[in-house]
Amino acid sequence: MDFYANHTRILVAVDSIIFGFNENDTELKVLLLKRKFEPAKGEWSLMGGFVRPEESLDEAAQRIVLQLTGLDNVYMEQLYSFGDPDRDPGGRIISVSYVSLIKINEYDRELAKHHGAFWIPLSELPKLIFDHNDMVSKALRKLRIRARTQPIGFELLPEKFTIPQLQRLYEAIYQAPFDKRNFRRKVLTMGLLDKLDEKEKETSKKGAYYYKFNATKYEELLQGGFNFEL
Repeated sequence: MDFYANHTRILVAVDSIIFGFNENDTELKVLLLKRKFEPAKGEWSLMGGFVRPEESLDEAAQRIVLQLTGLDNVYMEQLYSFGDPDRDPGGRIISVSYVSLIKINEYDRELAKHHGAFWIPLSELPKLIFDHNDMVSKALRKLRIRARTQPIGFELLPEKFTIPQLQRLYEAIYQAPFDKRNFRRKVLTMGLLDKLDEKEKETSKKGAYYYKFNATKYEELLQGGFNFEL
């Protein structure tokens, strides 16, 4: 029995703001694609899709990220719901946005190419369809808040990394420079990193020691929160 037959049906979609980072870059990037259908065919867009009847919102968001990147174990967080009646000229659609973090070196390039997706630096963000620019802005603000209270930024780094690479990541998130000494002291006093007997020598003759996350400490900080004001 359809108990809600007298009510208007409204479509529900999810849109994914997928941030990526390469440990040797200096800027955060977002994965965008050229829309292949109307309305707004050929314009820049976030990756999104409608929620299937058998899916939860989280499952729909995970499916979309998997389809685009080939990754199914990424950091993902529900961000904000966008429900302006006129937000999509195609119909009355409510979109629930999700922010995801992935390591650029690990995604499936062929899948992204198949969907016509490209990594675009935040400084070069084009005009996106509908309210997608607003989605990216809100996602970046949320990421910065989370990065102050939880070590989620580390989701964007490889298994082993240097302190300079970690600093470049946080400078990319906040789009601001940090003092090298203060940054190094801050991250090392947290007890979150394990130093390795190996150096990265591609970017300097002296080389910088590699570090790995201490998984136990990482989970403690992720659950309990921490202060990473720099």
